[in-house]
Amino acid sequence: MAEIIQRDGTWTFDGSTVRITPGRNRSVSPFRQTYGEISVPLEAVSGIVLEPGRRRGRLRLRLREGADPLLQATGGRLPEEADPYRLVVDVDRCGVAEYVVEEVRRALLLDRIPGAPVRAYLLSGPPVPVSVRCSDGTVSFDGAQVRIDWADTSARLKRATGPRLIGVADLVRVEWLPNSGYENGFLRFVTRETVASGLPPERDPCALDLWGNARRDLLTGLIATAVTARLPHPSATGPATVVRPRAETTAEPGPPAPHHDVLLRRLRELGELHRGGVLTDEEFAMTKAAVLRGFAAHDDGTA
Repeated sequence: MAEIIQRDGTWTFDGSTVRITPGRNRSVSPFRQTYGEISVPLEAVSGIVLEPGRRRGRLRLRLREGADPLLQATGGRLPEEADPYRLVVDVDRCGVAEYVVEEVRRALLLDRIPGAPVRAYLLSGPPVPVSVRCSDGTVSFDGAQVRIDWADTSARLKRATGPRLIGVADLVRVEWLPNSGYENGFLRFVTRETVASGLPPERDPCALDLWGNARRDLLTGLIATAVTARLPHPSATGPATVVRPRAETTAEPGPPAPHHDVLLRRLRELGELHRGGVLTDEEFAMTKAAVLRGFAAHDDGTA
């Protein structure tokens, strides 16, 4: 067994799995600590390198394309410090890091692991249910349905539509761009009905606009990854490729169905936004339809 323990985290390789455990030091990104331990099967690995530095080195694990829903969802947009496949290594421990590199490379050669892209996820992503509070509201995912509860600071259009409930079966894809602290980000759930809407995140009732605390908003990447893991694999041509989650628990039942006077109030709010020129005819029609579907689903007990 090869193992390296650093303040940044611990990597252990037993010949078949690279186990990555984030450190608990304050310098470790909250994203990595919240994501938790990651078990990477050898068949998901394409390579490993040690990048030497003057004071510290960087141990990096490379994964095969399409193997990890985290990399698929974030698309290389995670900040360096939030990358779970990077380990900061003190200069006096670089010898141990080199041993880990040699052991993983030897196993890749012995097992003849190809470097080609894979056609199914080999990692499971974060366990569900998972819930994250961000600048635009709270987004939760129980493995089958996304729920968005808007914040008081969200756009009037979003608050007028009420909580959003989006089933995995209705999703086409998830789009995620982190809040850099200089430019806003977003978490968008693209459905069959909104795929061509072209609405900006701040006006899209299926998107969270990320504009507040960048470190906190980064955690929405957990939701993006958990949902992506349950969508068809990018290379899939048949039924959805679904990974087995690390831990599944039964989600708590949602709040009771809203009364119809709430529906009428929200429709009046939408009408006011439309008459005031905030919503275009197309936006008004799409949002009104979404509100009516949401209430109908509650009434039918299918939401």
